[in-house]
Amino acid sequence: MTPPPPRSSTGLLVLATASFVTILTEALPAGVLPALSADLAIGESRAGLFVTGYALAAAVTAIPMTALTLRVPRRALLVALLVAFAATNLVTAASGSFPLSLAARVLSGVAAGVLWALVPGYAARLDPERSGRAIATALAGMTIGLSLGIPAGTALADLVGWRATFGLLSAMAAVLAVVGLRVLPPVAAPPPTRGAGMTAVLRIPGVAAVNGASVAVVLGFYVLYTYIAPFVANRGVAAGTVLFVFGLGSLAGVWAAGATADRAPRLSALTVLGLCALCLAGFGVVASSAPALLGCAALWGLTHGAMPVLMQTAGVRAAPHAADTANSIWVTGWNIGMAGGSLLGGAVLDTAGVAATPWVAAGLAAVGVVVVALARRAGFPPARSVRADQERLVEQQHRERAEPTGSDTGL
Repeated sequence: MTPPPPRSSTGLLVLATASFVTILTEALPAGVLPALSADLAIGESRAGLFVTGYALAAAVTAIPMTALTLRVPRRALLVALLVAFAATNLVTAASGSFPLSLAARVLSGVAAGVLWALVPGYAARLDPERSGRAIATALAGMTIGLSLGIPAGTALADLVGWRATFGLLSAMAAVLAVVGLRVLPPVAAPPPTRGAGMTAVLRIPGVAAVNGASVAVVLGFYVLYTYIAPFVANRGVAAGTVLFVFGLGSLAGVWAAGATADRAPRLSALTVLGLCALCLAGFGVVASSAPALLGCAALWGLTHGAMPVLMQTAGVRAAPHAADTANSIWVTGWNIGMAGGSLLGGAVLDTAGVAATPWVAAGLAAVGVVVVALARRAGFPPARSVRADQERLVEQQHRERAEPTGSDTGL
């Protein structure tokens, strides 16, 4: 394989930074909730709508908004989404009105749903010979944002205030939009293709397998993650320490997924999801040992960092003619899994106690392993089949460049 063109490498860094800005926009309110609620003179539960409203907007609109923007050139769409983040974060920073601020957050969530659907397919087209590594690079910004960006943003808000921090986030998005316009390689909107509609894509066996496995694992993940603080209470280790170790493991997971997603995609998915199920069960087995808990947290973080890369890469390969539509379905499934896992975890907490949460989580992750194991023909095929598909995709893109249709003129 030849190395990717320099402009493609630069483009992947822009996509990674866009992922970083998006995850900070999503999660920063949770870190500054007390100050935000006091400033706006609202209760903390009401201020929590800044997170809930954003997530619901992303879940509800990801599929329809992605369908509406399929004909928009990819660079133009990404720049427009970054401008939307700049505008909505600026409103959040400046507004003294809770309804106006909440409306800005909802619009941010709509933009986020489209961006998460856009980025994997865009990355794969920038380096089709190494689509797994390209997607890992583009999504690394999300993991870095969760593990390092959110703690740093929260600390900065303590120093300069939450409004100034959102103002800085707005400026980052605006600068990135300008940079993206200058350095991102132009990629035309996908040509109209029969079978690229949402209903048709949902019927693709590989897409169904990828989303079924993902939803099961995400459900299990949030059953425990949502209630990790009460689970580790009085066990000799702070929840913050567990989450920090988890974040470091996530960084390693992104690297591992990028290194293996192209060489051994099926084996990588089985290994990561199997390790996830074992780690979750491990929390139940070694709950009384702080060092063992931290070891489980590191491995669990590794699986969390690798899973989105492997799953979205599999989704792009299952529906190469409709990658953005496939990923919009994945984004919706992730948000449903997040909300459902939190609700299920709360029910487990109330009925069986916090000690039962890792076992329920492990069982759900095991369902994901079974789905991947059964999806040998569609969704998670052997490496040789993936390589053949990649070669066909590269040839197709070479033909598109030789005879462009719907070029990304101007943007």
